[in-house]
Amino acid sequence: MVTSDTPKPDTGNTTASSSSLEVNCPTCGAVVVWSREAAYRPFCSKRCHLIDLGDWVTEGHRIPGEPSMDALMDEEFDESGFFRDPDSQG
Repeated sequence: MVTSDTPKPDTGNTTASSSSLEVNCPTCGAVVVWSREAAYRPFCSKRCHLIDLGDWVTEGHRIPGEPSMDALMDEEFDESGFFRDPDSQG
């Protein structure tokens, strides 16, 4: 039995209305309605999605933090790839 206090299940049938959430595309700034129909949300298109992905792949976008283990290990080897003795001079 369904009473007025029982929430109705989400059927997925959303339509754009004045209460719909709108966001700006992170790549070009176009307005995107946040709905199931916006396949690339928060991006306005596949093109903007791929531009952003390319920025991550080429390290145009980075999450700040401590250096990776690879960066730390690189400091321990000289130009020829041999281990650098931290106690040696030069």
